[in-house]
Amino acid sequence: MTAAARTAVEDPPRRVVRQPAAEVPALTHLEMLETEAAHIFREVAGEFDRSTLLFSGGKDSIVMLHVALKAFAPGPLPFPLLHVDTGHNFPEVIAYRDKVVARHGLRLDVASVQSYIDEGTLRERPDGTRNPLQTVPLLDAIRGGRVGAVFGGGRRDEEKARAKERVFSLRDGFGAWDPRRQRPELWQLYNGRHEPGEHVRVFPLSNWTELDVWQYIRHEGIELPGIYYAHRRTVFRRDGMWLAPGEWGGPRDGEPLAERLVRYRTVGDMSCTGAVDSSAATVDAVIEEIAASRVTERGASRADDRLSEAAMEDRKREGYF
Repeated sequence: MTAAARTAVEDPPRRVVRQPAAEVPALTHLEMLETEAAHIFREVAGEFDRSTLLFSGGKDSIVMLHVALKAFAPGPLPFPLLHVDTGHNFPEVIAYRDKVVARHGLRLDVASVQSYIDEGTLRERPDGTRNPLQTVPLLDAIRGGRVGAVFGGGRRDEEKARAKERVFSLRDGFGAWDPRRQRPELWQLYNGRHEPGEHVRVFPLSNWTELDVWQYIRHEGIELPGIYYAHRRTVFRRDGMWLAPGEWGGPRDGEPLAERLVRYRTVGDMSCTGAVDSSAATVDAVIEEIAASRVTERGASRADDRLSEAAMEDRKREGYF
């Protein structure tokens, strides 16, 4: 027997025992939504020269900003914020908006509807609402800043017109949305190509629901304006909704004021955003309330969506959010 053979018999090769690979924990539902939204933010940052994030101080724009800050941390946010201010906003929301901007050292551009009215470019509506008047200041801000992508907080579960819109929504030179120009978005591949003068609206929270938003707020410990929780407020009844009085024109004769325990599910112009009767004063209570609701927040509390069956789609075709 040779020396090599004798060595092999006396000292057989050791068996290599492979350790099983460590299992990667599956993402939770909220983590998957956050990851998708962060991917969309980064995709836009890499594809567009200029973008902006619509920020009103409402819950959806707050969550959208929170995800964006996490997506680019520890670096700064690579785009400014834009608020189209109707002049009829809730004071608590404007105070919150300014506090968040100062806390994170962000740049905030404000397009004022009141300025357009003062100049005579826009005219007050008979019903006092300024929500539909936001389109012209918004489009002027986009053109003036040569913005290619505008982040919005719209979600598909809010309203049927928004349910038809893709994550990347192409808008023409007049800001108008055409459902026939929607592009496929297979495997989270987004096409942001557009002609000069056109731009793209981008909705990172498109696949979220109202319940997802609130569960994420609880998970992340996100602060919101106090009007999202139950509080006593002076309101009046109009068209089945509790509206807040203000300089916008409410209440009218025959609309008595009442003090009620209410909260807001969505926040926009005071003239078209209604409060709902609620005792939900905590995040957990709000989540429980929403889980039992069978009406979307816009369906329950937005007067501007009740103007016609296709009110939202009509506004989007004119360049609205």
